[in-house]
Order: sequence, then structure tokens, then C-alpha cells
Amino acid sequence: MADKAGHPGAPGRAPEAGGCDKVRNVVLVGHSGAGKTTLAEALLAATGTVQRAGKVEDGTTVSDFDEVETRQQRSVNLALAPFQYGDIKVNLIDTPGYADFVGDLRAGLRAADAALFVISAVDGIDGLTRMLWEECAAVRMPRAVVITKIDQQRGDFDDVVLTCQDVFGEGVAPLYFPVSGGDGLKGLIGLLTQRCLDYSTGERTECMPDPEYLDQISEQRASLIEGIIQESEDEGLMDRYLSGEEIDVKALVADLETAVARGSFYPVLATSVPHGDHPGPVIGMQELLEVIAQGFPSPLEHGIPPVTPVKGGPPKTISCDPEGPLVAEVVKTTSDPYVGRISLVRVFSGTLRPDTVVHVSGHGMEDRGHEDHDVDERVGALTSPLGKTQRTVSSCAAGDVCAVAKLARAETGDTLSDPSAPVVMAPWSMPDPLLPVAIRARSKADEDKLSQALGRLVAEDPTLRLENNAETRQLVLWCMGEAHADVLIDRLHARYGVEVERIGLRVPLRETFGGNAKGLGRHVKQSGGHGQYGICHIDVEPLPSGEGFEFVDKIVGGVVPRQFIPSVEKGLRQQMERGVSAGYPLVDIKVTLHDGKAHSVDSSDMAFQAAGALALKDAAGSVPILLLEPVDEVAVLIADEYVGAVMSDLTSRRGRVLGSEAVPGGRTMIKAEVPQLEIIRYAIDLRSMSQGTGTFNRSFLRYEPLPSHLADKVAAESRDT
Repeated sequence: MADKAGHPGAPGRAPEAGGCDKVRNVVLVGHSGAGKTTLAEALLAATGTVQRAGKVEDGTTVSDFDEVETRQQRSVNLALAPFQYGDIKVNLIDTPGYADFVGDLRAGLRAADAALFVISAVDGIDGLTRMLWEECAAVRMPRAVVITKIDQQRGDFDDVVLTCQDVFGEGVAPLYFPVSGGDGLKGLIGLLTQRCLDYSTGERTECMPDPEYLDQISEQRASLIEGIIQESEDEGLMDRYLSGEEIDVKALVADLETAVARGSFYPVLATSVPHGDHPGPVIGMQELLEVIAQGFPSPLEHGIPPVTPVKGGPPKTISCDPEGPLVAEVVKTTSDPYVGRISLVRVFSGTLRPDTVVHVSGHGMEDRGHEDHDVDERVGALTSPLGKTQRTVSSCAAGDVCAVAKLARAETGDTLSDPSAPVVMAPWSMPDPLLPVAIRARSKADEDKLSQALGRLVAEDPTLRLENNAETRQLVLWCMGEAHADVLIDRLHARYGVEVERIGLRVPLRETFGGNAKGLGRHVKQSGGHGQYGICHIDVEPLPSGEGFEFVDKIVGGVVPRQFIPSVEKGLRQQMERGVSAGYPLVDIKVTLHDGKAHSVDSSDMAFQAAGALALKDAAGSVPILLLEPVDEVAVLIADEYVGAVMSDLTSRRGRVLGSEAVPGGRTMIKAEVPQLEIIRYAIDLRSMSQGTGTFNRSFLRYEPLPSHLADKVAAESRDT
């Protein structure tokens, strides 16, 4: 793939890992607009990976290379940006910060051994960032916090630090704090070293801090040292510190690095990158690189998900050993119009080499359109991506990340392993797509290409589910939100040349009889030659919800010959599928066939099928036909402060709140029954109500009568389509 046109830095050779202990896999996490991509550019420039940092507003960054990203000026894809710092290879994984693209964010967490939470000094912490911190805490993933935009006028470093400590809990402590000079931000003061790092000239120089900062240094330094000592394995260190002994800085740094690597201490760093109306020096990159290289764990120190033999058996553990059996995972799949399918792979064990055969295994995603598959495929070229640029590498050993070309069957989440002993890795957590978007091709030519294009998108994105609804005859994309849907439709156009349009989503309703009725079906045609003759009389009565269809034969005296009674039932069932009022399937009725007439020559199977259908339509004309709507059981997980608003909203959607229960972490689970017609866009509305913190799941419960004022409107709309 060609280098991205216009990028200000020309990437050189791909960095090489000198062993598992010399690799750091780090994922950038944070809300949209926090500055993750800008920070990644600054780190690439600081390490000489690119000659000059690109800018989001110019569309010249390494990680935002997709046309949608450059146009919207925000990340929508996971992107890899490796660089070398000393003898350490860092695989920096930039992830989207918008909730609609949480699938790529979860993939980044899977591929990484540590997370760098990027928080804006201007905007603070959002709900998604809180939830991701909790996810990382559940698996004890090492974390650090980087506060960006400290140079901006509305940025408040101290306030954001306090918010981080309040939200993220114990173990969060700053290692530096910013200081200002006459012309704005000057640099940082290191709390352990008690030295000022002056960036005002464009280069970092060390000096003594101004006396005005000594009290602040003393107070914050004491708090930091106490936090480090609490995590120290030297049980006597706290006693020595409290007795007034000066603790050696090197010992403190060693304890700090150990605590960070095991995920029990979370250092806070400060950075500033010039952008837009904020020219100023780049501040904090050297300090951040030191924490990444020395504090974050190598793949040897981070746990590996268990694997299970494809043919079954107990789970087994694997180790990060380049000489061990091959176990790798596809964390991201993309399609390139020139190269074909490209799989971004994290190698957990063994060594991946080009032109070798691997076993590709994918399981557990049938509900989203990913059929279980176990196939052997030959690996194509291996590359080390720098954004869109692919740089060829000779191999990829355990602990490292690379891109693999031409794995035709591999999908996001698949396991690659040795064909002689194939295994599958435990899947990572993936949210359910809950926003349905109905689409249709604009032309016959688009329709011919649509199926293949959607198949490729589904293979790339495990948060996308494709549904071809047989009842409503609609093609439905189940997405994470509006932005997700917009990106998918944009890709269909830009990448595959397929034009589609969004249409109104039809909810699969049902019809039933509102009372008892009688029907006559008369199908008599005499037009020369063999005629058609079938007459039947039926009684129809409604059944309780969920009972389905019951057919009763009460024919006496052979007025309808035995061989044609199943024909009547078949005609009834066919008409029930077509509906009798608004075109929706008819359910929950009992039909009794009690009379009829036949002709010795002209009666036939087809004639009595038609008579049965006509009899049902005739009966429907004499009683009200009720429309039934599907009702879902909905469980909403929400922060306590939004409980009242969410309950009121559910009630306004004709929902019945069944109850609520407290959940650890200041949250509440609300359970309710809500009609599907009312929650088509609930994924968007809940996010808006809860500032991105609310989640929900839904499952079909039953059908219930649609209120008459809505039934008339829906029936009219159905007849018009």
C-alpha cells in the first residue's frame, strides 16, 4: 500500500523487537476530542519515526488515514503506530473515542498489555472513559493517565487530577505538574526529582524550580511518595519514611515501575502539543516515553487469554514464548482495494512467518452473521503497519503485532494456530448492536454488488449484525449508533461503489381476530375445459396469545371429500401468512371447517386451497381485526443519577417498569417491558439521556394488541408500501 499522500513525515524501516521483554503494547483510550491522535503524532515525531507531526485538521496524521476520518476529523478505526524508543519497540494502538466505535476500542484493549488513558484538561472525564477504566480494572490491566491540552486557557490540570482521583479511585497520583512562564506554559516540575524541566526554548533543560513552587512540590511529593510506598514490597519502607528518613529516589522509581507494571498504581502525566491557536512547545513526551518503556509491562508480564483445542477439551494456558506453538489472534480486519483483505494480528505464542500454513478458527459469532469456520490457509506477506503504510518484516514473534495479507477466510476475532494442534482463544467481550437501520440498493447494479460488499463489512466489524428479515422483506443493519451507520453506508459507497438509501424500519407485527366470525369460501369457475369447484364454510374464533393456529375438521357426510380437507387447511395457512387486513401474518385463531360442497369432476386440491383462503378473508370482513405488536423485555444499566429520567422515559414509550435493583459501582438495573415500535432508536436516546454511560439489552417477550389509534396509522402505512 502506498504512503499516505501529504503526510509530513516519511517513515523509515519498521522497528524490530529484540525479544519479548523489549516490546510494549500500549492502547490509547479516551473520549473523542481528548487528543489521542495528536498525542500519537507527537510521540512518533519525538522518537524520529516521522520527520514532523501531522495534524488532525489537515488530514495528515498517521493513524487517521481513512477517508471518513480525514473528512470528519475524528478516529473511527483502530490504527497501529509502532516506534522505537531506545531498545524498546512500542506498538502504539490508537483507538476511536466515540461510543459508536467501541468494537475497535475493545479490539485495542485485547491487543495491548497496558492502557494509556488520555484525558483533556479542558473537557475532563466522560461516561465511556469511566466504563473503560472499570473494564481494565476487572482484568487488572496496567494503566497510566495522560492529561492533554494543559496549555489551553480553559484547561485546569489540578482540577482534572482531582476528578481522576475521585472517579478512578486509589492509586492515581501525578508525577509532574505544569508550570507557567511569562509567555504561557513553561514546562513541568518532577515531584520525585524536585527539578524543573524547562521546555520554553523548544529543548528540554533541567533547572531548579522557582521558590514559589516549593510548598506545592513538598505537599504533592509527600502524597506521591506515600502512594508509592504503600505499593512497595519493602514492608519497612513506610516506617523509615515516617521516621523522617530520606528515601532514595532510585528506590522509589523502582517501586513505582513495579506497581505500574502490575496494575496497582496509576501515574498521571501532563502533555502539551501545539495545535490550532495554541503554538507553544511540545511538552511531556520524554516523560511519557520513560513511563511507557520502564513502567509498562512487557508481554512476558501480562496474562494471556486461555485457549481450547478446536476439537474440544479443557482450556489450557500458553506462555509468551517465540519457540512455543503458534497462537495468534486477528484483532482487526480491513479490506484494501489493491491488496485485498489485511488482518492485524497479535501473536501471543510462537513465531508467525510468511508463506507458512496456519489454521484459522472462528467460533461463537453465528448470531452476528459470522459462521463457525475452521480452515487452513497460507500466510501471505507480513508487514508492520504505520497507519496506512505497510513495511515488510521477515517474521513476527510472540508478544508482537503485525499485519498479514491475503488470509481470505480470517475475520476479526479469529484465532491463528498450528494446523497440527489447532486451538481457539477465549473471545473478548463485544457489545450488542442495538440500532436497526433499514437500507435498500438504489439500482439493480447496486443490488448485484451489495451482498458481497456487506459480507466484507461484516467480516471486518463484529459489532455489525446483518439481518435479512423475511417478514418485513427488509435488509437491516444492526449498528452501534447513528455515526456507526453513517460510516458503514459511506464505506459501501467509497470502498465498494455501492449506493444505498435508508428507509423506514418496519416492525414485524401480527394480526388476529377481535371476535368470533363465520366465513364462506366459494371458488367456482366454469370457463370451458376443466373447471374449478370448491366451497367451504368455516367458523373462526380467537385464541389466547401465543397459542398459534388450530384447525378442526367437523365435516359430516362427505360434503367435502376427505382428500380435500388438508387442502382447505393449507389454503387457510397460506392466507394467514399473507394476512387479512394490513398484510401482517395472522396468528392465534381456531378455525372449524363444518360444511362445504364439491363437484365430482371439477373439484381439486387447488380449488379447495383457494376456497379456504377466501373463507378466511370473508370471515375477516365481519369482525374487527386486531394488530399485535411485539413487546421486548428490556434491561437498562444506568448510573444512579439518571434512574428517574430513564424510568420516566420508559413509561412515555408505553413501557411497563417491572422493577429495579442496585448494582455495585453506583449503578442501577431497571427492568421493563416495552413495545418494539417504541425502542427502535433507544440506543441513541439512552446514550443522550445518560451522557454515554447507559447500556441496555433486549429480548423478545410476546405479542400484545396495538392501541387502536396507532393500529389505524400503521395499517394505513402498510397498505401504502
